[in-house]
Amino acid sequence: MKFRINWDALGISASIACAIHCALLPLFLTSLPLFGINIIHNLGFEIGMIVLAFGIGSYSMYHGYKKHHHRLQPWLLFSAGIALLALKQVFLTVQFWLLIPAVILIIGAHIQNHRSCRVHNHAHHDDCDH
Repeated sequence: MKFRINWDALGISASIACAIHCALLPLFLTSLPLFGINIIHNLGFEIGMIVLAFGIGSYSMYHGYKKHHHRLQPWLLFSAGIALLALKQVFLTVQFWLLIPAVILIIGAHIQNHRSCRVHNHAHHDDCDH
């Protein structure tokens, strides 16, 4: 039995986990600073989550583009979402307003990539190497 990873599902899950972390973690973990632990506004953790989302998403978008549908729209949505996530770390006063469209764009890109892959199921193009 061959095990295959659905990279779009993993990307959607990572995006949702990021949104949950950003929205709910502060509500549940407000007492951590009393114990000397600060994960809520930890820059390293935030950048790590962005890098994780970027890595999973990039692989998923590349795989869908190269092996299935050859459409740039999922890439563009994903890139815009990642750019907003990065800007969220720069403009801290409006980070919540940047997070919402970032997550919507990233999840939308994964959904569109997944649907395009299923519809086009190995649509060969001139640049296809398989």
